Amino acid sequence: MAPEFESPVSDAELLAPAAKTPGRVRVCVVTGTRAEYGLLRPVMKAIGSHAGLELAVVVTGMHLVGREPTHREVQAEFRVAGVVMMQRSGPAKGTWLTGTHASRIEDAEALGRGVSGLARTFYRLNVDLVLVLGDRIEAFAAASAASVGGIPLAHVHGGDVAEGVADEAMRHAISKLAHIHFPATRASADRLLRLGEPQKRVFVVGSPAIDGLGAIAPMTDADAAALGDPAVVVLQHPCGLADDAERAWARAVGEAAEASGRRVLWMAPNHDAGREAVLEVLSATAERCGWSRRDHLPRDVFVALLKRLAARGGVLAGNSSSGLIEASALGVGVVNVGPRQAGRECVEAVRQVENPDAGRIRRAIDEASRSAQAAGRAHPFGDGLSGPRIAEVLAGVDLSDATLLRKRCTH
Repeated sequence: MAPEFESPVSDAELLAPAAKTPGRVRVCVVTGTRAEYGLLRPVMKAIGSHAGLELAVVVTGMHLVGREPTHREVQAEFRVAGVVMMQRSGPAKGTWLTGTHASRIEDAEALGRGVSGLARTFYRLNVDLVLVLGDRIEAFAAASAASVGGIPLAHVHGGDVAEGVADEAMRHAISKLAHIHFPATRASADRLLRLGEPQKRVFVVGSPAIDGLGAIAPMTDADAAALGDPAVVVLQHPCGLADDAERAWARAVGEAAEASGRRVLWMAPNHDAGREAVLEVLSATAERCGWSRRDHLPRDVFVALLKRLAARGGVLAGNSSSGLIEASALGVGVVNVGPRQAGRECVEAVRQVENPDAGRIRRAIDEASRSAQAAGRAHPFGDGLSGPRIAEVLAGVDLSDATLLRKRCTH
């Protein structure tokens, strides 16, 4: 009988690491999504170039499904040592469930597959440490497999507050499983300490989302023209709400962008519960208005576009964390809508709209376009050197320390 689904990466493409080099720590970085990979890249590069570390990359999750699978981007830059299928794609997906609640149940099933597959992969690769970032089910699956499997776990961007779909619970659950913490801000570090994590295991390193921004040039006229030379980029993800609520938010953002009279590029939402409701509304709006669409832009292309927007009074509208971190750091006007990022730190220049009101969102777009702040100002997410800081801490971990795995949280 044929398998229910197959990995798009063949066994021949998996490049397992050689035998361990004495004196080096093998760090397995697990990446599951396009957005999280953009943040992990500088960390992976820093680990790969550190004399005391060895990098093993495992690809899973949303990298392997969708119209534009992004696992090839990872393979283009790094040796991929393992691939673990979690989510279904195509005809096998959703054959017995429909709606937002069904998507959440499918995520729970994918989580189980991920824990099992990642546990076996960690064993096969003989890793010393596992590193994950953020709050998605891919990170939670890797965290569960590592922690229960007796492998030290490092967590980047723990302690943040962001409501998301199940982000708040998932992120803090990963933090309680983790043994080494790399929060992006002092406030996030303080939350980890209040959660009972030992101070000696918490290292404030900044966000790797800021790393490398200065090395990317603004987008050229020709490349911008291929995207419709947008003045507004709409990036609206689902929030895990009922489908009608997801449609209401998508409709409000779409109508506001249309009413602004500016050229719009909209980017497809990620694959969280409620995605189909968002797609339904924004696809219809984009078709009616003649907007450009992209399912995905590679990290460097996206940053180049943000720099062009910053130089020309452009705006990023929606509910992506990239608005509150990368875009605001680059001086782009940002309009953040709805509950997805509720509680996340951001600069004052970010416009917040808490109700699905197209008129209010359109006015916020106008205000953000006129008054975006200059890039380079103080930013809560750091100075762009988090990757090397993380690598240096990992290289110094004493794997023989019996207290590393035997957590005793303060209360």
